[in-house]
Amino acid sequence: MKILVCVKRVVDHTMHIRVKADGSGVDTANMKTVMNPFDEIAVEEAVRWKEKGLASEVVVLSIGPKQSVDTIYAGLAMGADRGIHLNVDSLPDPPGAAAAIRAVVNEEQPQAVFLGKQAVDDDCCQTGQMLAALLGWGQGTFASAIIKEGEALKVTREIDGGREVVLLPLPAVVTVDLPLNEPRYASLPSIMKARKKPVRIIAPELSAERRLEVLKVAEPPRRKPGKRVGSAAELIACLENETEALS
Repeated sequence: MKILVCVKRVVDHTMHIRVKADGSGVDTANMKTVMNPFDEIAVEEAVRWKEKGLASEVVVLSIGPKQSVDTIYAGLAMGADRGIHLNVDSLPDPPGAAAAIRAVVNEEQPQAVFLGKQAVDDDCCQTGQMLAALLGWGQGTFASAIIKEGEALKVTREIDGGREVVLLPLPAVVTVDLPLNEPRYASLPSIMKARKKPVRIIAPELSAERRLEVLKVAEPPRRKPGKRVGSAAELIACLENETEALS
């Protein structure tokens, strides 16, 4: 069983994000980039399947500029076998990304595609669902558990108010959520070995049409400083008159 894992290069979510002065996007200059945390969980799950003998090969795929190769190597250091880099100057929107991944799926013929449920930079949460629709495959989103049962996947989904279990015939697309696993830290020898693993670089012909247009990016309003009160009566007065919390 071959598993294709899609990973995205994003700005480290622990850093202070700066918005460009013209509001056109996030300023990424001199910002540390990492693998999208949800995609890291997807890689970890695929590698665990290989270690258990449930998967024969794990292939990591990333779309983006040449720096995205570092994200692929991070997945290879975790235990993936090889990488595929779709080298593009600007990131496509979710429909474009799904179409590009579909072309790779048609060529590679994996039995399963794992993705993070969303990317922490745009939070679109769309690519996995769109990919499943383009392929005509079953999909299990927000997965907190994935079990292989014969030629199907039993996926436990995180939903509002609880969990849902779905049975997906293979091939299938699964987007993973935080409770699924705890990604490993790659050891130094694994990082060194990853550089010797094959990474195929492709210059895809992506559609110039974009269905998603970003009008403006702005920082959230700054929080007002706190205030000390001397009594419960003063607290209630503040809630009524200053915050309108009790109105």
